[in-house]
Amino acid sequence: DGKGGCIAPEDCPCIHNGISYSPGESIRVGCNNCTCRNRKWQCSEEPCLETCSVYGDGHYTTFDGKRFDFEGDCEYVLVQNYCRQQAMNQGTFRVITENIPCGTTGTTCSKSIKVFLGNYELVLGEGHSDVIQRTPGGKMPFQIRSMGIYLVVDTTVGLILMWDKKTSIFIKLSPSFQGHVCGLCGNYDGNGNNDFTTRSQSVVGNVLEFANSWKVSSNCPNANRTQDPCTANPYRKAWAQKQCSIITSEVFAKCHSQVEPNEYYQACVDDACACDTGGDCECFCTAVAAYAQACNELDICISWRTPSICPLFCDYYN
Repeated sequence: DGKGGCIAPEDCPCIHNGISYSPGESIRVGCNNCTCRNRKWQCSEEPCLETCSVYGDGHYTTFDGKRFDFEGDCEYVLVQNYCRQQAMNQGTFRVITENIPCGTTGTTCSKSIKVFLGNYELVLGEGHSDVIQRTPGGKMPFQIRSMGIYLVVDTTVGLILMWDKKTSIFIKLSPSFQGHVCGLCGNYDGNGNNDFTTRSQSVVGNVLEFANSWKVSSNCPNANRTQDPCTANPYRKAWAQKQCSIITSEVFAKCHSQVEPNEYYQACVDDACACDTGGDCECFCTAVAAYAQACNELDICISWRTPSICPLFCDYYN
């Protein structure tokens, strides 16, 4: 109309996150496509799988988006649907991670994953996967395939697990499990405020109390808060900050408004300082890859690797 507005609804733009989109333009929201029509977004209604992620030395993001750090040297339940007392015999799956020390400051990294499903157990560790059939009979309830740097486990129950064969784990769960799971990945009920639910089903505010309750074995000592790795290794701090600044740089600019970068940057600095027994570049690369994967979940694909920054050897991975 000559004043910056529009005359007919079909000519009007739609707004998402403060950005204006023209009629007919499409965007991705979660796992659904949304198209701008008549000033409104019209979206597909596919059920979206939410993701729980664990990477580096003890960085967790629950299905409901709550982030926390926990460093314990033991096996822990990441997610299971054996939760309330009356349902203990009715669960179908359990995912366990084994954490081991990966630096002299007390930091720990996930080095082994176990998936219990039906009468099968899948063990992922040190670049290999082993399938154990605990009792005879029954069809194997998962398939294992490679996708880039990830080993992907597709199950028949609505759980997908991605593992980088090192310390990063991404668990995707079907919406049918909302509110019916427990463990370090939270309860998947859409509310991050009650994710610190202990094994005894009490909601606590202390991350150590919450996480220690999910130890698999009571023989492990309870984890205590470890010292700040950059304070323990001050000579590594400047290098870590310089390396990790790629996360807050222009390289990831198109993702910054969708996935907050500062927490990933700080986790990267902590990891780069902590890995002081070799593999320091691997710790840095894993931390940046975790941010890239969070962007990728929203269909924002960042080409950040170069021959000098965390290169991949395509012939090997393909």
